[in-house]
Amino acid sequence: MNGHSVSIHSLFQEESATLLLEEKSLSDIESDAGRADIESRFTITGTPFHHRKFLKPKATWHSLIRLTSNLRSTLLRIVIFLLPSFIQPLVTSSIPKTNHHEKPKKTPGPTAYLDGMRGLAALIVFFCHYFYTCFVIAQSYGYGSSNYHILKLPIIRLFYQGPPMVAVFFVISGYALSLKPLKLIRSRNYDSLLKTISSLIFRRGFRLFLPTFISTLMIMLLLRAGAYEWTRDFAYDDKYMRNVQEIHYQRMNSTAEQMADWGREMFRFVHIWDWDAYEGSTAIDVHLWTIPVEFRASMMLFLTILGTARLKTVWRFVFVGAVMGFIYRSARWEMVLFYMGMVFAEWDLVRGLHHSPCSPPSGTREGTAAYQLEKKTRTTRRPPPIRLRSLGRPILTKAWWIAVSILAMYLMSQPDQGGDETPGWVTLTQWIPKWWYAPTKYQHQLSSCPTPQEDENEQEEYFFGQGQAQYRYYQSLGAILMVLSASRSLFWQKVFNSAPIQYLGKISYAIYLMHGPVLHIIGYAIERFVWMNITGVETDTAYVAGFGLASLLVVPIVVWVSDVFWRAVDEPVVRFGKWLEGRCTVSMDGLM
Repeated sequence: MNGHSVSIHSLFQEESATLLLEEKSLSDIESDAGRADIESRFTITGTPFHHRKFLKPKATWHSLIRLTSNLRSTLLRIVIFLLPSFIQPLVTSSIPKTNHHEKPKKTPGPTAYLDGMRGLAALIVFFCHYFYTCFVIAQSYGYGSSNYHILKLPIIRLFYQGPPMVAVFFVISGYALSLKPLKLIRSRNYDSLLKTISSLIFRRGFRLFLPTFISTLMIMLLLRAGAYEWTRDFAYDDKYMRNVQEIHYQRMNSTAEQMADWGREMFRFVHIWDWDAYEGSTAIDVHLWTIPVEFRASMMLFLTILGTARLKTVWRFVFVGAVMGFIYRSARWEMVLFYMGMVFAEWDLVRGLHHSPCSPPSGTREGTAAYQLEKKTRTTRRPPPIRLRSLGRPILTKAWWIAVSILAMYLMSQPDQGGDETPGWVTLTQWIPKWWYAPTKYQHQLSSCPTPQEDENEQEEYFFGQGQAQYRYYQSLGAILMVLSASRSLFWQKVFNSAPIQYLGKISYAIYLMHGPVLHIIGYAIERFVWMNITGVETDTAYVAGFGLASLLVVPIVVWVSDVFWRAVDEPVVRFGKWLEGRCTVSMDGLM
């Protein structure tokens, strides 16, 4: 592992050979002389017989030992790589480290909590797609006569409700993509702004689509290997899949046909010409519909940042607000969320969140005043007297943002179905503007949609033919308020900055890409084994017990595979995008 095992072994062999020479007897030396005489008689083409490779036992033995050691080292590296990243330090802690020093632990940055939010949201999306195959989760508590389980109550239901987590994704994406350009705008560094925007646009496609190309190609290879076939009947069995039956992609007659089909699907997947929310979706993995949406919304966001770069801060807020009003009236919920992320990013810059407390911030009057106040506080010898009124303000502020977050989580709990008949949502649903959920071309197709048991080529239209939906209205508003309250609440920042949540943030994109194929191949197999051999499905209690027992294996396996994909694919893709940009771009001096 550390590069010393082979050299130490070779040294040991050399020392052993020296000792053997020193311990030779007289008869051994005479034997060597006799062998020299034999070699002089049986020399072939000028080469002594014992020099031929197949009769060099010592060299062959050394080569075999070296090959075995290298093979063992390679296998050990592969095994360690396949371990989850949080387990690797426990395994490698006993290995001496001579070439590098222990890296100091990094303190979370001012926006690290957003990474944690994104990771937790990705896990909840996985839970949603795992739960909805077996249970009706779109309806909330009190709807109809059968929805009175405690897990369907508002806020509690958020741990498996996927759609509001997609809204959280979009707000965070708008924030993350806007932050650096807005910093440069506020510092009037337009040269660096051009370079940053150019880099973001160039690498965005690679960042979003290249990992999905690889994940869907893996699905194609697994299809050819027959991995999807052993759960195909189970995937469409009403006895076990009692709610949503996701598309279990078809296996073609030949590898060439399968690869050609993958190429066509990927061509359709990179769909930037239609702004319908579900255009560009692929039946290979039905969960990936948000990726083209992310790309289109990102490009629109970059255009807006460039267009407002020279505006004063106030007028930029006014202009972006006007654009958001137009987008809201157009029911483009995803763009509203992206723009709100941009607004939050500049708002945080205005209040000096991203300035170092040890150096004067530049570019804003507010930041300079905050710095001067902090500097004055640090240089004061005697602390200011404590006033009861000043003690009450932080408590009220904390209570306010906790209250806002509770309201946000309630709004995010808006039921996906039946909100107009669900207690607590009837009036709120009536307040949703009619134009928000106007029928689209896809909604008109619902009456003729095939059942999941019919032709798989038609199932994609069935699955994605939802059109615009009412539930996006309050779920989007709740996501906006949740991100806002998290940026103001130390309590939520501590939660999202905790080590487990930050780990989920690192592998969030990998979870999003991997949970689908892992569920279809491994998850379904585990569920089938548990239900058929352990719990049965004759009663609801047995069915739920089997699902819970299977979850104890399925959830860790999804996280494990996502961890490996993150290190093997996701991180290298990011490095590849940066490398390719460096190889293809010219210096800024040539542009100015």
